[in-house]
Amino acid sequence: MDNTVTRVSTDVGGTFTDLVYFETDTLTGVQTVRTAKSDTTPPNFEQGVLNVLERGAVDVDAVDMFTHGTTVVINALTERKGAKVGLITTRGFRDVLEIGRGNRPDFFNLMYKKPTPFVPRYLRREIVGRMDYQGNEVTPLSFDGLDETLDLFRAEGIEAVAICLLHAYTNTAHEEALAQEVAKRWPEVAVVASHQITREWREYERTNTTILSAFVQPKAQRYLEKLETGLTEGGYKGRLYIMQSNCGVDSLEATKAVPITMVESGPASGFWGAAELGRIIGEPNILALDIGGTTAKCSLIEKHQVKIKTDYWIERNGKSAGYPIMVPVVDLVEIGNGGGSIAWVDDFGKMHVGPQSAGASPGPASYGRGGENVTTTDANLALGRINKDYFCGGTVEADMAAMERGFEKLSGELGVSPAEAARGIVRIANSNMVNALKLVSVNRGYDPRDFTLVVFGGGGPMHGVALGQELGVKKVVVPRGAPVFSAWGMMMSDLRRDYFVTKLQDADDHEALDSLLHHTMELAREELGREGVARDAVQLSPLIRCRYQNQEFGVEVPIPAGPVTVETLQKMVAEFHVRYKREYTYTLDAAVEITGIHLIAASEVGKLEIVPLPKSGAALADAMKGEREVDYATEGTHVATIYNGEKLEPGMTFAGPAIIEDPGTTVVVHPGNTVSIDDFGNIHIETRS
Repeated sequence: MDNTVTRVSTDVGGTFTDLVYFETDTLTGVQTVRTAKSDTTPPNFEQGVLNVLERGAVDVDAVDMFTHGTTVVINALTERKGAKVGLITTRGFRDVLEIGRGNRPDFFNLMYKKPTPFVPRYLRREIVGRMDYQGNEVTPLSFDGLDETLDLFRAEGIEAVAICLLHAYTNTAHEEALAQEVAKRWPEVAVVASHQITREWREYERTNTTILSAFVQPKAQRYLEKLETGLTEGGYKGRLYIMQSNCGVDSLEATKAVPITMVESGPASGFWGAAELGRIIGEPNILALDIGGTTAKCSLIEKHQVKIKTDYWIERNGKSAGYPIMVPVVDLVEIGNGGGSIAWVDDFGKMHVGPQSAGASPGPASYGRGGENVTTTDANLALGRINKDYFCGGTVEADMAAMERGFEKLSGELGVSPAEAARGIVRIANSNMVNALKLVSVNRGYDPRDFTLVVFGGGGPMHGVALGQELGVKKVVVPRGAPVFSAWGMMMSDLRRDYFVTKLQDADDHEALDSLLHHTMELAREELGREGVARDAVQLSPLIRCRYQNQEFGVEVPIPAGPVTVETLQKMVAEFHVRYKREYTYTLDAAVEITGIHLIAASEVGKLEIVPLPKSGAALADAMKGEREVDYATEGTHVATIYNGEKLEPGMTFAGPAIIEDPGTTVVVHPGNTVSIDDFGNIHIETRS
């Protein structure tokens, strides 16, 4: 009898595809862990997954659970490599995409141009039929002119039809009838209706979300089908779960129906992993930072809870308002600073780092693949923070000559030495990331000194201590398997769906709220039941969206999943004032109203249980590799002790300056830091006060 349970997760990033393999002996509790990385392979991303499975020596025939996260959706959007979409909307609303919002970031720029809609005006068609905001039919739906619209779409090569009708969030009848009619008259085309994705108000955001979902759907479906085929042909017999942007996983079938929910699946899994790590090590409040090859992403976790929102925008920056996507996404801040971020000098002689990235090909200059621009990785290598003789875990021979040529060019433009240019790159990158961390903490009323900084990704451990010292956090934790931590986080995720329903009502009408909540909870149980989840296995967590009467913005307040009573609402209103003040710094002497609900429905589907690591009794000296001079960029050059991260065991302690070398990353321990290894192999670094 086989006593082992095997779980595998893969994460497709912008530069690398990561793998984590866990094998647990159910009799002894002993866990075997393997990790692997391979290059991401656009546009055939599924090949990168199959490559990393081969590199990790994974026998998929023996795998019990497979979880997957991917950047295919966000890449399709940013690269504009999706389907050609036609829109059908309510008469009079075809121009909602141009009207948009008055949220332009460059407000005083008279030459500002709004983002170009994904669907040009001539492919946005209207239909007769209208609901009011309470879901009452004002004008009956008419299919007059539908054939003419579909003929135009066929002639223009439309691959997907997006349907978004006014107030469909409160009554879906017209959208359902229209979607069925389009599918009946044109069976070959993909059809996406707004109510399948979101039940929230705000027409511009809902329309844009529907269009972007239609834009990525054919490509995402093909990708997921190819991945499923590749795994099946390799012998995998279990269910394939796909990581969602809401920190949960969902079935392959559900994800293929609405693939836009994968838009930030990679970062979501990492932040969920950080929350679960906090539970394991007893740290409820976490600042999580993921530094990869292209970007750095951060999020705040309070009381073990990752914040989820639907106010998510892509391509939003200092010059563009970007595009809204109204799906549940982990609340994060993302900047273009990663290991591959290129250092460059502007017309005024000022150096910048990112957002341009060298990617995986050609990569940093030191990769020896033809890259001529130096990056953050090159700077860490030049300063001795990365071991040139153990570059990329010894899998790549560092091209020091190419790196030096790159620094000679950069330092010549700046008028400084190559060493000072390298220090400048690290300082600028750190400054950019500190500012990002402040956006999710200080700017939202949180004191970083109350939080533990968890850093992961290939670059997180390299910069984590410097960032933690700048912010004054309690300590810095580098998880075991930090380079592939997002893939690790997928194994800790539940099957999860978020239900957002807009319904305006007074905050003292407990019967109306109880009715809405009961209906939504039953819907969640039924949908998860179709995935094979028993009713009593569905965990329900309701949050009520509240605001001051007639205000635009509000906050979410949790309430119990039981019947809503007068006392429930009284406690909710009191908590609303507290949360609103923390978010917006003030309260009002005004009535509170409810704008809708957010229901989290979750169920465990084989979540991994982490067990303590065994101890061999080895001494700390056994993990020492030697010493070398390391330039810490802000604290001068020090002789650091070098440790083999794979030989560090629970209970070991030492002090900085030190470098911990892992095949996938390097942990930079600054002078004055103290390091300890916990029972699960995580590295705890106490920074100087």
